[in-house]
Amino acid sequence: MEKIEYGFGQHLILDGYGCNREKLMDIDFIYDFLSNYPAEIEMTKIMPPYVFKYHAPVPEDWGISGFVIIAESHISIHTFPEKLYMSVDIFSCKDFDVDKAIRDITKIFEVKKSEIKVLDRGLEFPRSIRTVERFIRAERNQFTV
Repeated sequence: MEKIEYGFGQHLILDGYGCNREKLMDIDFIYDFLSNYPAEIEMTKIMPPYVFKYHAPVPEDWGISGFVIIAESHISIHTFPEKLYMSVDIFSCKDFDVDKAIRDITKIFEVKKSEIKVLDRGLEFPRSIRTVERFIRAERNQFTV
């Protein structure tokens, strides 16, 4: 009998400190990052990025936020140029090279210090419905007389 594979995917959460301020405040740079980066980690962009500048009630909290939907899930970024901080999330149902993504993002945004979390999402999510269906049918047949 086939083994049922579980797990929805990986979620990289990267908080970057001491980043390049000019890059964090450049809406075109952020757009280009979101537009081009999915291909770097072998993901499929299915729409153009959505990127906007946010003006916060507290002036130093302004920044740029954006996301791109990929066939495998999404990539998002939030920047705070006055604080030299950014957060990036890459969530994908397809495995990707998390270490490469960390190196790339660190280099692209000139991150001096980071906090990194990698989550395995949907631990009980069955990867193949057909495999689960066959398993359930076999299990049910085992108990019929």
